[in-house]
Amino acid sequence: MEVKQFYDEALAQGSYAILSEGEIALIDPGRDPQAYLDYAREHSAQIVAVFETHPHADFVSSHLEFYEKHGAVIYINSKVGVSYPHHAMDDREEVNIGKVKIHALYTPGHSPDHNSYLLLDEQAHPYSVFTGDTLFVGDVGRPDLREGAGMIHAKREELAHQMYHTIHQVFKKLNDEVIVYPAHGAGSLCGKNMRAETFSTIGEEKRHNWAFQVTDENKFVEFLLDDQPYIPQYFPYDVEINRTGAAPLEESIKGIPQHHEAASLEAGLPIVDARAEMLFKKGHLKGAINIQEGEKFETWLGSIISPDKQFYLLVNDEAQQERLIRRAAKIGYETQIKAIITAPHYFQERSQILDVENLRLHPEMYTIIDVRATSEVVGKRIFSHAINIPLAELRQRISEIPLDKPVVVHCVGGYRSEIGASILEGILLETKVYDLGEEVNRFQAASASHT
Repeated sequence: MEVKQFYDEALAQGSYAILSEGEIALIDPGRDPQAYLDYAREHSAQIVAVFETHPHADFVSSHLEFYEKHGAVIYINSKVGVSYPHHAMDDREEVNIGKVKIHALYTPGHSPDHNSYLLLDEQAHPYSVFTGDTLFVGDVGRPDLREGAGMIHAKREELAHQMYHTIHQVFKKLNDEVIVYPAHGAGSLCGKNMRAETFSTIGEEKRHNWAFQVTDENKFVEFLLDDQPYIPQYFPYDVEINRTGAAPLEESIKGIPQHHEAASLEAGLPIVDARAEMLFKKGHLKGAINIQEGEKFETWLGSIISPDKQFYLLVNDEAQQERLIRRAAKIGYETQIKAIITAPHYFQERSQILDVENLRLHPEMYTIIDVRATSEVVGKRIFSHAINIPLAELRQRISEIPLDKPVVVHCVGGYRSEIGASILEGILLETKVYDLGEEVNRFQAASASHT
């Protein structure tokens, strides 16, 4: 028996392959099936099953593709209400994979239709538990994503109470040595306080995870509901894609058109310019949003661009085009790409260059927009008079920005502020907009020295 973890750093998402006697079961596979197929080929094994913990909100699963193209059986909780061929697997049911067993545990809390899967080794001893989005390393899954998504809607308070019982009546009863394999790690928006490790043990979580320490149910619920991160626009969209099943990846990305005449773009559609910041600032299309090809490209694409809106994707070259189509597909956005634009040698629009020294000497001369999350700002303001509008809310809250002064946008490292500045630059046409970028580090140091 072997358990293989596949970890997608960009989405902080973990998926798994269980190998036994030439058979492989996958747990929560990502959109691109290739890594799992390569693993099967390396071990001369066949992928016979896919176990879905729940309909995921933050990425698109390849479960239906494995059924359609490779004959794998899909196992999922009956409450999900899926529309594709599957085997409903509910609490305490078991499936054999080679010489091991996979035992379903009903674990609601993150969603009302969530299974975890306990792996029993060749001697029928509990070896590991695949906890999906219920139990993370150091945290538990957020309970506020299913109030308007999926076949079953549930209020966050109800799910928070369910999470309490899942932790204390299901996971707490498992042996300490059982390995915990979650679907996410630090950086995922499916929780708020995950540690950096991508796996753990039940014993470690009993000792160090807050959820096992809080035995008062009401206090547990209060803490779990407090200060959860924002919900990207694409999350409900992905829940529904996963509930109905996504098209095979290669077929879905094939045929996305090229668009060679920037002057003839369809009016009203967003333009996502994925080039590096300096290239964008030197020249870009009017109204383009600079979501750079960075560590969190998928998350910000799905946070800024609504899933019901088509968009143009502007790239440097064919290599970047190939990468970003596949990254967009991880959240189901490949179908939203109206066309690909490969950057020409010049653009007419140029970004304003900030006089950083003047900002340092006269900050009152600028309207400063802090696009960090509200939780990041509390007690850690960099400019005392800055207006905090989190980046994910910026396009909807433009009216809150005074226009009597030049606008400076900042975050904590420069990636989000460049997105924010490009959004405002395309909307506030009569107001100068500046991106503070990495220069924010100088102001952070000054702010820290005065506290």
